[in-house]
Amino acid sequence: QVQLVESGGGLVQAGGSLRLSCAASGRTFRDYAIGWFRQVPGKDREFVATFTRSGGVTYYAASVKGRFTISRDNAQDTGTVYLQMNSLKPEDTAVYYCNAGGIATMPGAYWGQGTQVTVSS
Repeated sequence: QVQLVESGGGLVQAGGSLRLSCAASGRTFRDYAIGWFRQVPGKDREFVATFTRSGGVTYYAASVKGRFTISRDNAQDTGTVYLQMNSLKPEDTAVYYCNAGGIATMPGAYWGQGTQVTVSS
């Protein structure tokens, strides 16, 4: 099992940047693909970005490609996955969730509690 704790959300103006962190503990993140999803009220949770389990491949949603970058701390097996978000837009406003155990753009069974990102116009 793996535990996930997100941090780094907040309020930012359009065009600004934020970096989200997902601290993983328990099983190593080399045992699981780690990714980010987001959700706004009344809509389904949607895929944002993910690493494969090996860390060698990344996937991005078309809406964030070129603006968001997923990375991870390889210094230790249980570590932190980051989501650097640049050129933020009001439509990026959502609760962002860290996820583990998925395949490509599909989520796995493990979720963090979420962190709110609000982009003002």
